[in-house]
Amino acid sequence: MAIRQSKRRRASRDAQQRREVFARERAVAPPRPSSVSEPGALVSPALGLHGLDWIVAALVVGATFFCIFWPTIVALVGDWQRQADYSHGFLVAPLALVVLWLRRDRFPRDFRRPGWLGLGLVLMSVAVAAVGLRYFLAPLAGWSMILWIGGVCWVLGGRRVFVWALPAIVFLFFMVPLPYRTEHLFSGPLQRVATIISSWILQAFGLPAVAAGNTIYLGDHQLEVEQACSGLRTMVGIAALVYVFVITTRRSWWIRALLVLFAAPVALLANSLRIVATGLLFHFVSDPASRLFSHDLAGWFTIPVAAALLGGVLWLLGRLLVEVEPAAGPELLGRSQAS
Repeated sequence: MAIRQSKRRRASRDAQQRREVFARERAVAPPRPSSVSEPGALVSPALGLHGLDWIVAALVVGATFFCIFWPTIVALVGDWQRQADYSHGFLVAPLALVVLWLRRDRFPRDFRRPGWLGLGLVLMSVAVAAVGLRYFLAPLAGWSMILWIGGVCWVLGGRRVFVWALPAIVFLFFMVPLPYRTEHLFSGPLQRVATIISSWILQAFGLPAVAAGNTIYLGDHQLEVEQACSGLRTMVGIAALVYVFVITTRRSWWIRALLVLFAAPVALLANSLRIVATGLLFHFVSDPASRLFSHDLAGWFTIPVAAALLGGVLWLLGRLLVEVEPAAGPELLGRSQAS
């Protein structure tokens, strides 16, 4: 009996010594590298960037970006200031950052290889900028800037980070004004549609409005629907709003699809209301008041009205169409057995 107790004590001491040795070794040994970075850590296994190196790399990339594209940024800001229909451009970059923030839970934590294919996008941006300079196509300069951002994102973070950021990168294209030829191609039909809808609404207000071509006759006066009033630029702003909603909302895919389908009619209606407001000012107030509104205030008026109409469409869809999740098969079987 005494021998057994002695063996047990000896085994207990040996086990205790082994645990102490193991604990000392764990305390001394360096931590093993992990392929998955901690949430929020500034680590890029793709290029071996850690902590301060990441910040330095970001500063270098940012300085390079502004050195190359500063004239392009100044030109874009000038377009947003001069053309009220493109004033939504001021909101595109901040909203792109909001999109990235809303997608932060999908950020890949285990990217390990640099995305050298991103250099192809960088070279493509240089080629696009060269074509824009050669043929005096101003929008190509803005497009080349966005391609450059995508290429650098791919190189620094790899393919998985590029795919994660792609929705925000694509959204940046909405801040670039449309090419003149594109506007000219679509403006004619849209002008005609806007003229017809506006004359109908003015007639509903009891005014003697008659549409002839791109002109609305209000009694003895004429209201010209110019190319800038076609609504094409308004469609770009509305498309930007719909895009942000579609990629950030958790609504069903068919709700988002219906909202995309309603984007063009909503833009046309908002633009027609802009023309109607101009016609009412022209008829009841004065010609200078209508000109002040149509040239200076109408662009700022149209986008909020279109956004409100879009919100109304979304509210109406939520009232008419109820999303119901189907119950699981075993649950239905259990209910039928219980009844």
